[in-house]
Amino acid sequence: MTSTFMAGVADGAAIVTPRLPATLSEAAQSGKQVFDAKCAVCHGTDAAGKKGNGPPLVHKIYEPSHHGDYAVQLAVVQGVRAHHWPFGDMAPVPGVTTAQVEQIVAYLREMQRANGIR
Repeated sequence: MTSTFMAGVADGAAIVTPRLPATLSEAAQSGKQVFDAKCAVCHGTDAAGKKGNGPPLVHKIYEPSHHGDYAVQLAVVQGVRAHHWPFGDMAPVPGVTTAQVEQIVAYLREMQRANGIR
């Protein structure tokens, strides 16, 4: 992903504007709560990304066929080296249980589907 994708986006601002699903499953509702508490500081509100902090997770790069659920789970638990975006490496997220990671994934997948990412 080149920096031109984010041209005109102010530092700290959302990188994309995701559509919100009409409803979320129970697992996704719980995942949203955990995401808001643990992930949104870098990945922004509604997983829209945050320029200067972290990429949008409601983006084609993170579609399930490219970054499967297990890849997302590993990123949360172990961290991940930067490879698509100019944000640097992602550190592991402390204090998140396996069940909470599964809920975060449910939330992200439902957000992605609402935005045409399958």
